[in-house]
Amino acid sequence: MTILAMWSGPRNISTAMMYSFGNRTDCEAWDEPFYGFSLTTKGNDHPMRDEIIASMETDWDQLVAACSTPSRKPLFYQKHMTHHMLPGHDRSFILKLTNAFLIRNPARVLASYAKKWAEVDLTAIGFVEQAEIFDMVAQKLGRAPPVVDAEDILADPRGVLSKLCATCGISFEEAMLKWPKGPKAFDGVWAQHWYNAVWQSEGFGRSEEENMPPLPAHLARIAAQARPYYDRLRAHAIKA
Repeated sequence: MTILAMWSGPRNISTAMMYSFGNRTDCEAWDEPFYGFSLTTKGNDHPMRDEIIASMETDWDQLVAACSTPSRKPLFYQKHMTHHMLPGHDRSFILKLTNAFLIRNPARVLASYAKKWAEVDLTAIGFVEQAEIFDMVAQKLGRAPPVVDAEDILADPRGVLSKLCATCGISFEEAMLKWPKGPKAFDGVWAQHWYNAVWQSEGFGRSEEENMPPLPAHLARIAAQARPYYDRLRAHAIKA
């Protein structure tokens, strides 16, 4: 039994990665378990806020217990947003899990995020928390945990996923490369607002080799703030 926690920020192909693992025959997938907790604790306004809170557990201790509880299947994949790990809450439960990190160039993250939600700052995209969690896990392991860059997995899904699975101690399945279009049973209720593009997908899509999207000045400043955190994890990214 493996509990695999994938730590990502928003707009980071994290839903496609969840669909990849969720399409395996041996996997249960869980979509952003701490989203409702984050909304109730921070009090911030998000699309579908009330529906999200009503749909899920919002108590930190209950969520921690559930994250650490084996599923009915051999593999329990948890899609986590790093910015949901709010200050003042004990993150030590993370060390009981198998952890991996999904990163994406902050300029691409912000270009995608701004299409869906106008209000954004560094705290909204999770780069700082992702680096904090990475450091905590690396200190426990005595080595860097696995890191996957969106750019690399889009360029070579089979190669990168095969190495990620091997690093996490699980087998690779061909089913991870292609999934059916449309909503999934394990989608959070927020999927209707955020997942319209990935619902049209049947796989990871095209490579991100094209030029970086132009950003307005305020987003470019946030990208510059996030870049050192991205670069530090990028140094450990799996290469096919």
